[in-house]
Amino acid sequence: MKKRILVVSSANLDFVLNMKRVPGAGETVIDMGSYDHVPGGKGANAAVAVSRLDGDCVFCTRLGNDANGKMLKQFYSECGIDTRFVITDKTASTGLAAIMVESNGMNRIVVYPGANMNLCDDDVEEAFMCYPDALFVNFEIPSETVFTACEYAKKQEIPIFIDAGPADKSIRLDLLPPIEIFSPNESETYAFTGIEPTSMENCLRAASALYKKMNVKYIVIKLGERGCFIYDGIHYHLCAPFETVAVDSTAAGDAFTAALALEYLRCGDILSACSYANAVGSIVVSMPGASSSIPTEEKVRKFLKSQDSI
Repeated sequence: MKKRILVVSSANLDFVLNMKRVPGAGETVIDMGSYDHVPGGKGANAAVAVSRLDGDCVFCTRLGNDANGKMLKQFYSECGIDTRFVITDKTASTGLAAIMVESNGMNRIVVYPGANMNLCDDDVEEAFMCYPDALFVNFEIPSETVFTACEYAKKQEIPIFIDAGPADKSIRLDLLPPIEIFSPNESETYAFTGIEPTSMENCLRAASALYKKMNVKYIVIKLGERGCFIYDGIHYHLCAPFETVAVDSTAAGDAFTAALALEYLRCGDILSACSYANAVGSIVVSMPGASSSIPTEEKVRKFLKSQDSI
């Protein structure tokens, strides 16, 4: 039976600008690159990943009562996501993210949350009627809603997976209930700990600092092209990446953590789950776009099989 993951998080329409380089302050750049409007948002990217990777995904979010919201909800349905708890907000517009992607694949993102900031406790309470096997959240929605979702998960005795972006230093990590996996990227790790995970020693220091701040089973630091760093309070491990040519890193972290959560639920092994998540992240960065670059389960298994034969 498929593992059911409830994603309580954000949904945006992404305005993606592909450019040679981003302009400096006061500078106007004429660029012959392309631009597009594509489904995005950290929560929505994770929900799409869970569904495409053969999980049973239930998505709890808020969209505006506008054309963008209607388009996104239809897209989620077409992806096989359960949209019963995708709420149409009457007072705010659908979230928008402006994403500037440079030719080296690096991106810079500005998010206008819109309806995401109205996701509330009542929405969460209704969503838990789906009786999920796990909860997946991040910090792109009100922190109060994150804490409420985690408390409901604790009551239902299901594991909680947190993608720690975007980092908000005001969040009291020590007040969270027991967390199965907490996964920040490099900049989020620095924001929460003041330690840049630029070496194995610093990764261990940062992971240890995070571990002391909260009740968590595993810290998994996303290191981009360097793979990921795993820490359980005693042991640590660097999970090596797969070689790939980076085109666009948008949604890679979201898809990584969603894949990590789903595969961990399926196999129960953190090392195998991290390797699987690395494969998903590698595929995502090799293609342009956010949700459009997230692979299917079949594609990931073929990718892993090809790596075994090298």
